[in-house]
Amino acid sequence: MTESWTSDRRPSLAGRLARLGFTHAARAERLIAEAEREGAAPGDALLDALGATADPDLSLDGLLRLLPAAGGELREVLAAEPGTRERLTAVLGVSAALGDHLARHPDHWRVLRDGVAGPLGSPRADLLAAVGADPAASEPVARGEDALAALRVAYRRRVLALAGRDLIGVADVAEVAAELADLAAAALEAGLAIARAEVPGHEACRLAVIGMGKCGGRELNYVSDVDVIFVAEARGAGENGEGADEDAALRTATRLASAMMRACSATTEEGALWEVDAALRPEGKSGPLVRTLASHRAYYERWAKTWEFQALLKARPVAGDADLGARYLDTITPIVWKAAEGESFVEDVQDMRRRVEADLNQRTADSERQLKLGPGGLRDVEFAVQLLQLVHGRADETLRSRATLDALADLSRGGYVARDDAAALASAYRFLRRVEHLVQLHRLRRTHLVPDDEAGLRRLGRALGLRTDPVGEFTALWRRHAREVRRIHEKLFYRPLLRAVARLPGEEARLTPQAARIRLEALGYADPAGALRHIEALTSGVSRRAAIQRTLLPVMLGWFADAPDPDAGLLGFRQVSDALGTTPWYLRLLRDEVTVAERMAWVLGSSRYATDLLLRAPEAVALLGSDTGLAPRPHEALRAEALAAARRHREGAGGRPAEEAAGVVRALRRRELFRVAVADLLGLVDVREVGEALTGISAVTLEAALQIAVNKIEMESRGPLPTRMAVVAMGRFGGHELGYGSDADVMFVHDPLPGADERAAGRAAHAVAEELRRLLALPAPDPPLVIDPNLRPEGRQGPLVRTLASYAAYYARWSEPWEAQALLRADPMIGDPGLCERFRALIDPVRWPEDGIDEDAVRQIRRLKARMESERLPRGVERRLHTKLGPGGLADVEWVAQLLQLRYAHEVPALRTTRTLDALDAAVGARLLDAEDAEILAEAWCMATRIRGSLMLVRGRASDLLPTDHHRERSSVARVLDYPGTGDLLEDYRRHARRARAVVDRVFYGAE
Repeated sequence: MTESWTSDRRPSLAGRLARLGFTHAARAERLIAEAEREGAAPGDALLDALGATADPDLSLDGLLRLLPAAGGELREVLAAEPGTRERLTAVLGVSAALGDHLARHPDHWRVLRDGVAGPLGSPRADLLAAVGADPAASEPVARGEDALAALRVAYRRRVLALAGRDLIGVADVAEVAAELADLAAAALEAGLAIARAEVPGHEACRLAVIGMGKCGGRELNYVSDVDVIFVAEARGAGENGEGADEDAALRTATRLASAMMRACSATTEEGALWEVDAALRPEGKSGPLVRTLASHRAYYERWAKTWEFQALLKARPVAGDADLGARYLDTITPIVWKAAEGESFVEDVQDMRRRVEADLNQRTADSERQLKLGPGGLRDVEFAVQLLQLVHGRADETLRSRATLDALADLSRGGYVARDDAAALASAYRFLRRVEHLVQLHRLRRTHLVPDDEAGLRRLGRALGLRTDPVGEFTALWRRHAREVRRIHEKLFYRPLLRAVARLPGEEARLTPQAARIRLEALGYADPAGALRHIEALTSGVSRRAAIQRTLLPVMLGWFADAPDPDAGLLGFRQVSDALGTTPWYLRLLRDEVTVAERMAWVLGSSRYATDLLLRAPEAVALLGSDTGLAPRPHEALRAEALAAARRHREGAGGRPAEEAAGVVRALRRRELFRVAVADLLGLVDVREVGEALTGISAVTLEAALQIAVNKIEMESRGPLPTRMAVVAMGRFGGHELGYGSDADVMFVHDPLPGADERAAGRAAHAVAEELRRLLALPAPDPPLVIDPNLRPEGRQGPLVRTLASYAAYYARWSEPWEAQALLRADPMIGDPGLCERFRALIDPVRWPEDGIDEDAVRQIRRLKARMESERLPRGVERRLHTKLGPGGLADVEWVAQLLQLRYAHEVPALRTTRTLDALDAAVGARLLDAEDAEILAEAWCMATRIRGSLMLVRGRASDLLPTDHHRERSSVARVLDYPGTGDLLEDYRRHARRARAVVDRVFYGAE
């Protein structure tokens, strides 16, 4: 009997409901009171069961709708049968749609009773009986809307029974998915029975329905398109279709197939089942809906694309003529397992995945909530497994399972996937499929999106058994699984196989070149034929060099496979080895110093920029031996070396000493750039250290080039320079924040010597500046150092070099607020020391005005920033991914610091710095900026700077935009930055940028 909540106990009910997990306890209390008046109130045991569900409020609503319709029997059963109580409340607490179904069909609760496995009979027999067909003959009795409605009711009844077992953990994910696929196959058979009633003369043809995708693999979702392919032949035809009217049979079969699809997809008063999708057929939607077996075979042998063979991995006859379906499978299977022999097979599979990701990112802003197609989602697991199956399954028939989890277990047993990786992928796949089932069960709608509302996330977390913090725990668990999936998906390699491939030249009987090529593709080598040529070139012969290489390569090939671009790593290694292979210390160093070889493999496989530097100076390999050797050199030591090189190459008899001297200085720069790049790639230096080191390298290069240029002009004019010269670093150069691809923004200043002719002094200074630019622009095997003087007064329209007095007159009369802002990063660091100090004294009052700047100037600066945001971004780029000009990017942070400097540096000496992060620290110290805001800005600035640096290191060319359309580059940048996957990098950057932009809006623009 149902226990009554009497008036003396009622005050405690709301509190108990809240403790049980009811979100709206007062509302639930009211509903229970109303039910009590009608004699249908839940008792203690039932309340406890409701509180154990994913959504107690939803479960209560469904139960109170069902109880009056189901009558006293249900109340008695719920009181007496704990299992029934648990299954029913669990279903009602997850699925509003199944709650609606029970309200329409209250007697269906019986399929959830203790000891009932579900409706009696097989799914096929049950659904055929529902539409009035004889299971033996599949002939229909019921027709039209009645049959369609009956099919849906019977289908939902079985889904209800399955959900009851699923939601209490009796059936695991794989079992649920397999039963759903079998139920879908039964529905297709019932739909075909209905179709036969509509198509006269259907007896003239045989029609087989081939399940594809998740239906074929017996891993279907609760709500999913059911992918199919149709094959037909004339009844009574021979093996090749002879002896019958094939065209007429195909027309009849096409009508049957169309009617069957309508029977399953049509919307009725009981809703629809799911869409039957035949787009995976040959030629897709452009091709005929139904083909003969011979036509299918001809298409796959001649025209099919790689993705079509991948789709056929899961092909399985599910309905219709069983004999024809079996013959289809016998015909197609050998073709599928030869597909991996195609020349660009692996590349095609990878390209298809990239296109799916790119299309997803373009079509929806919800890609990060995608369980199926998003980074670290179900498709990542499936693509990885299917690629390995298709590559290795040609020779190993144990790898031909249709279901993803079965195939993954086979790959692990066969040694093609490491046990830990396979276990991690299987665990993540089960979790993601479980979540996918839960989100679909709620409304019985096709969706792969994790909810973005608190209630939906709470329901998911509780359904998964998370109780302390359902939302937080679920989100953390989901993200962790997604990161692990993405990491392993992008890995795809197997080291023992690489060791065998390394020994191929001397052991060809063990692994043929063709087999090695196929396997290298699967392990991440885009050009396996080229990789084999490099291996053979490095290891062939009987020389000591070849013997050491044969010892080194098995290990190094594994390290190359760990790097983002194994092919580039192996190619670079061969090129460096060719250049240094006869040098006694080189191979000995690699053999005896494991750190050098491992670091070399990572650098060559990660960075085109560092590889190019190393190929131009291969002896720099010696720098890899220790952290000390990779530490940026002190500025004064570097300066002394550069100036000594300039002095040793004064103009003399014969030759081109100026160009020769510049070449020596540029070679020094190349070596130091390599040192910093490798230290950066290995995580030995942070963002500030990289900026300072690159600035120092550029400064000593400019100073040495200035000395060489002065020497040359003095020799040509046969006398000393009639003026003093200085170079003022501007922008990132002046801020000591240069990146690998940064130009050197400068201004040139000179001061005529006493008694010198000012015009002659100006001509000499201009000649020196032009010669300096020429020397640094000469073609050479090193990254160019571009000198950009466009921040000078009047920009490109103004003179390249000005006197100190000319600068003073200009700033006193014409200077605009933006020029004062530009001077905040001016650092006169190169050339005559006295002139540098005088220039600094000249500009300090301009950039740090005595009374700060007025509100009109502040408004001008804000308008200029707003205009820059709207006009300077390249057209067509995703502004949120632009690390320099996008919201929360470098410019945002720097303008905040600079506005604070313009307003307050006159009274806060610590703000008088050219460095962005130092300015933010000073603003915090002066209480002009909240410490938390400063930390947010600094973190965003550092992250954007690291990304820009990594883009240059990976690509060998500068970019401000996070890559979105080139998978290898995107993955390489993420790996270099030590993110497990590209999704993690994008998520982290967007989070930092979003928080930084909020600070900018408040601090810079004054938004509330």
